[in-house]
Amino acid sequence: MPKYLFQVSLSADGVIGTLKEGGTSRRAAIEKLIQDLGGSLEADYYAFGDTDVFIIADLPDNATSAALSMVISASGAANIKTTVLIPPEEIDEAAQKTADYRPPGA
Repeated sequence: MPKYLFQVSLSADGVIGTLKEGGTSRRAAIEKLIQDLGGSLEADYYAFGDTDVFIIADLPDNATSAALSMVISASGAANIKTTVLIPPEEIDEAAQKTADYRPPGA
């Protein structure tokens, strides 16, 4: 199952909700959302800086990952940046593929 990194920046309403409910309650809500979409939560961490929450999850496919992102973004409580995580074995596989490419100006 593909693995995704979600970088979440909370809006003011998202921060207010987190202050009210607490971090563990929000983790439980995110874990339920991920499970409802057929996935599993690997990690959920709060952080300082521009990104308030880092989530790593396994989800069935890119469409499911997009659905998760859209549901959360539509709430207005957060903005999400999604990164597909690629295991080293897939990079090994990619390195074995060849194709001709001409860089710009060459």
